[in-house]
Amino acid sequence: MATELEFGLHSFGDVTVDADRQRLPYAQVIRNLVEQAVLADRLGVNAIGLGEHHRDDYAVTAPEIVLATIAGRTERIRLGTAVTVLSSDDPVRVFERFATLDALSDGRAEIMLGRGSFTESFPLFGYDLADYERLFEEKLELMARLLTEEPVSWQGTVRAPLTRQQVYPKTESGRIRTWVGVGGSPESVVRAARLGFPLSLAVIGGDPARFAPYAELYHRALAEFGRERLPIAAHVPGFIAATDAEAVDLLWPHARDMLNRIGRERGWPPMTRARFEADVAEGAWHVGSPETVARKIASTVRALGLQRFDLKYANGTMPHEHLMTAIELYATEVIPRVRKLLAG
Repeated sequence: MATELEFGLHSFGDVTVDADRQRLPYAQVIRNLVEQAVLADRLGVNAIGLGEHHRDDYAVTAPEIVLATIAGRTERIRLGTAVTVLSSDDPVRVFERFATLDALSDGRAEIMLGRGSFTESFPLFGYDLADYERLFEEKLELMARLLTEEPVSWQGTVRAPLTRQQVYPKTESGRIRTWVGVGGSPESVVRAARLGFPLSLAVIGGDPARFAPYAELYHRALAEFGRERLPIAAHVPGFIAATDAEAVDLLWPHARDMLNRIGRERGWPPMTRARFEADVAEGAWHVGSPETVARKIASTVRALGLQRFDLKYANGTMPHEHLMTAIELYATEVIPRVRKLLAG
């Protein structure tokens, strides 16, 4: 596991602030995000994943364009999403965009498909939330066929049918690595296994070990559908600084504001410092010094049997310079420690 494990970084392009806590323009946030990915590539991180959102607290609405820019300035890092909101997109266009990214990056494109944690894209693109389940299920079925890069015949209710339709460009490898992101629904886990997608578990609350039954269910389902064993990833929030105290102190005001904003939209109670620190100690947040974060990552990897660990390193309005430091510590100190812990 120690040699096979991949390490990624995720960002939603959170709109950040400068040293004077002034909100940065969207354009600068996007340019900073490119610089973060370039640093991650230079330091040997395996993958970068960018979220797709259509709201004012996130700058990235078209991740493939940002990833294409990153592709031109990097050499090794894999380029993916976290996630592509397939329900409100067209699978044919998703394939075409990522096949193009794959060409530009010499085969480094990845896709992570999901429904997204927000629903603003549905009214924006003219979809009815009453069709939430049907949109994702039908489009995921079509996407599975498109990824074979063979002529596609498909008929459903959410888009026009296809009859032996070729879709271009074809990739050099013959397939784009494509994950399905799941937030904790057994039905979604089984669907990913049935269609042959690698699984990414969004571990955003509670003890990461509570997701172990989903990993076990996924492996059982793969076996029952006669599929080979496929990798499991985890997407978790976190932040790294020189010491545990510094990491929590730096992250807290930005995480508080982010969580409280989402909480007001969803009817959650306000986040308290005590509750946040409890989640850092025992829950999903992987926050602290390199040693602390490495030990928690190793525990999560063991509990879930992971082949990819993706740290959502950008959370709220945290300034760019602190994110760059966190990336450097992740690459140069955390990842080697995790590999050593797992090898031991």
